[in-house]
Amino acid sequence: MLELYQAEDCPYSGNVREKLMELGVSYVIHNPRTSGGDLRNQQTLDEMENIGGEDQIPFLVDHRRGVEIYESDDIIEYLGKHYD
Repeated sequence: MLELYQAEDCPYSGNVREKLMELGVSYVIHNPRTSGGDLRNQQTLDEMENIGGEDQIPFLVDHRRGVEIYESDDIIEYLGKHYD
């Protein structure tokens, strides 16, 4: 299962969502905060920080492969390598 921690108003998150849609990959989306830092869901933010250690979006968790990735370019590259 893929989980994407992101913000709807973040262009970097949008790039990752676009790649996921292009690949036709199913994923779960979480919106812990806006790109400007306004809190949307404290529990989701806490989960993201507990998993990855940072309050940074986008953040992808690939449970099947045990991989956690920040940085949209790195996420997109990873998705292309493993899901294309």
